[in-house]
Amino acid sequence: MRNVNKNILPDAGTLYLVPTPIGNLGDITARALEILQAAELIACEDTRLSGRLLAHFGLKSKLISYHDFNEEQRLPKLLAVLESGGHIAVITDAGAPGISDPAYRIVRAAIDHGITVSPLPGANALIPALTGSGLPLDRFFFEGFPPQKSGSRKNRLTRLVDFEHTLIFYESPHRIEKTVRDCLEVFGDRQACIAREISKIHEEFIRGTLSEILDTTRQRKLKGEIVLMIAGATRRKKRQS
Repeated sequence: MRNVNKNILPDAGTLYLVPTPIGNLGDITARALEILQAAELIACEDTRLSGRLLAHFGLKSKLISYHDFNEEQRLPKLLAVLESGGHIAVITDAGAPGISDPAYRIVRAAIDHGITVSPLPGANALIPALTGSGLPLDRFFFEGFPPQKSGSRKNRLTRLVDFEHTLIFYESPHRIEKTVRDCLEVFGDRQACIAREISKIHEEFIRGTLSEILDTTRQRKLKGEIVLMIAGATRRKKRQS
């Protein structure tokens, strides 16, 4: 990796939100690499995992752990660096910081303290999954991970029944069958799509009705990162209020 002049960064401390590859390492951007090399500190979920990523690109930036369980504890130290004029890059294990991953608290705190927040575009599972799904793209609603327990999950899904937007969920491989089953029960047999392992060797789109997709999840043990997308309600099929 070529040396990067730290003068590319502004004089005032800035919080950068830097997406990292979700699979194919070639998806990282040139600007992301420049920021990661020039930043005084990189806040990451797992220092070992992120350390391997940085080493792949020949970067030796200083890492500090920043995850769901230590966000509040880390905030004072991170803010002190920013307020002293230092630059911090926030990354997650994969994808865009803040999308079902840590970042909200440090972003909110930086804004409250008058610190510039600069989000970089880049790799994430949400958009490529949606664009490859074959479902309507004009309006969509991202729900993130649904509740783990079936009762809570169905209650949440029921609130989404009348949404005309394409619905997007993240889900784990060991819960996907149960979640699809609950979606079929709540929404009826809508068109849907599972996207898994986006940008990786085993990238796959499973398209069809929810009942067809449920059959697939029963017959195969799906692995990897999963995005579940479901067509929104049609006007004539909305529940009667």
